[in-house]
Amino acid sequence: MGKIIAIANQKGGVGKTTTSINLAAGMAYLHKKILLIDLDPQGNATQGSGTQREQIDYSTYDLLLGEQSVDEVKISLKLPPMDIIPSTIELAGADLEMSRIEEGREKQLKNKLEVVKDDYDFIIIDCPPSLGLLNTNALTAADSVIIPVQSEYYALEGLTQILSTIRLVQRLFNPGLRIEGVLLTMFDVRNNLSLEVQQEVRKYLKEKVYKTSIPRNVKLSEAPSSGKSIFEYDIDASGAKAYAALAKEVIRQNEG
Repeated sequence: MGKIIAIANQKGGVGKTTTSINLAAGMAYLHKKILLIDLDPQGNATQGSGTQREQIDYSTYDLLLGEQSVDEVKISLKLPPMDIIPSTIELAGADLEMSRIEEGREKQLKNKLEVVKDDYDFIIIDCPPSLGLLNTNALTAADSVIIPVQSEYYALEGLTQILSTIRLVQRLFNPGLRIEGVLLTMFDVRNNLSLEVQQEVRKYLKEKVYKTSIPRNVKLSEAPSSGKSIFEYDIDASGAKAYAALAKEVIRQNEG
């Protein structure tokens, strides 16, 4: 039975896409069958995982608003060894188009994924940094949410917002939705603020916070522009070690 995990936080710049690509890649290298869905119109997860424009016949837009199935839209990558549903700029208008659907617009993605859910160990959804029907579709389709939180002053503010969004989706569309975990990103062990934020988040969400945190790492920010996950870009980087540890932690949590 596959598990659908949305990577979400309305706050931009917290490492959502970096986490989506590298967690998916990390689990794929641990021999899990992975589907990564790029639900952000900017398409950063598509580019950052090495998907070439000429490979894209259909995109997330077609999956949500067209007749195409997951199998028709997905692209199989060699490195990392996983499938991806790519995003294009067309997706920018999807919120508006979906708002015209009278019934079931929140379940467009869920309906398409139900057909293939058991073909994968994990389906990872990279959510856009905004509230709207794309995010609602992701959270309605998902079993759980991973919330990346940047280790900085306004971290808890963003966390409070996404938690209230999750509660709203639980109440209206997906009562089974739960928090998979909270991930501290851009963590600097030498920085007092990072340590304070970590303490606050752990105090607030206790065992929901992953043991693994993601360090500030130049290689992590360089990797997407070369169209590679951190594992192909620099396997020895501290960011690669952190995402490998996170992948193991997420798998262990779900198999334990």
